[in-house]
Amino acid sequence: MANIQDLLKQREDLERQIKQLQENSRSEAINTIKELMAQNNLSVEDLTSNARGSKKGETGGKTGTVAPKYQDPASGKTWTGRGLKPKWVTEALESGKSLDDLAIKA
Repeated sequence: MANIQDLLKQREDLERQIKQLQENSRSEAINTIKELMAQNNLSVEDLTSNARGSKKGETGGKTGTVAPKYQDPASGKTWTGRGLKPKWVTEALESGKSLDDLAIKA
């Protein structure tokens, strides 16, 4: 039967092995990424630029506001149709209305 000192030593050995495997895995991943970058003529800047194909020098971020598509007739609250549905939309849909009923008519 193992005593506490033996178990603590085993834990230290296991933690050392885990750390070494993690470092090796990380190194292998970095090498694979570097190889792929070289094969595809990519730079670090290419990886950190806007994913929508921005060109060098362009900045990411918001491109503007989106006009609302739906409006609650009772409160006047609006929703663009993006993201989670607001509570008033969910309640209106549950009461039998459709999104067409809530659509802002231009």
